[in-house]
Amino acid sequence: MESPVATYVSAVRSFSELVRAVPDDRWGGPGLGEWDLRALIGHTSRSLTTVTTYLDGPADTEDLASAEQYYVHVKELTSVLGAEDIVERGRRAGADLGDDPVATIDALSTAVIERLGAGEDRLIRVIGDKGIRLHSYLPTRTFELAVHGLDIAAAADVPFTPPADVLEEATLLATRIALALGDGTTVLRALTGRTSLPDGYSVV
Repeated sequence: MESPVATYVSAVRSFSELVRAVPDDRWGGPGLGEWDLRALIGHTSRSLTTVTTYLDGPADTEDLASAEQYYVHVKELTSVLGAEDIVERGRRAGADLGDDPVATIDALSTAVIERLGAGEDRLIRVIGDKGIRLHSYLPTRTFELAVHGLDIAAAADVPFTPPADVLEEATLLATRIALALGDGTTVLRALTGRTSLPDGYSVV
């Protein structure tokens, strides 16, 4: 498997290419849930901007030891803050893309790749004031770019398949999140055709 840095860069580039393929008349149309497509793309772009921001915020302790622990942490935060906070941040991020959202995404993509450089595995501070290593955090952003990339493609009705390294890392992480949430047996039985996942089940 590629390094977390290389896989993340692959995900960023594929996201940027996908956004360039979105038809002009689709941006104001349905996206996902309460988001229109612009808000969905804005929300997804936070997987670029948070990396840039968090690289400037060193941490002293490793509070979260893996990508799956990060998602358990976020799920706990969401239960306290409520989903509306995420919805509103997505809308704001969509508005922040400005009059030329494609150019904005291209610029954000270039900026985060340049900022990463070789991607030294430093400790960074993320949401909830928790410390996590960069190489543990980046797979969470690759996951978001893959999952929401598929959401964007479906909403815009354009073809999209995440790069093989991105798809592999995201799928494996989804399984590890399920294990961390105590749902390993449920997911394994569903993946092997023994039963179906509960209605509305999600690892995030």
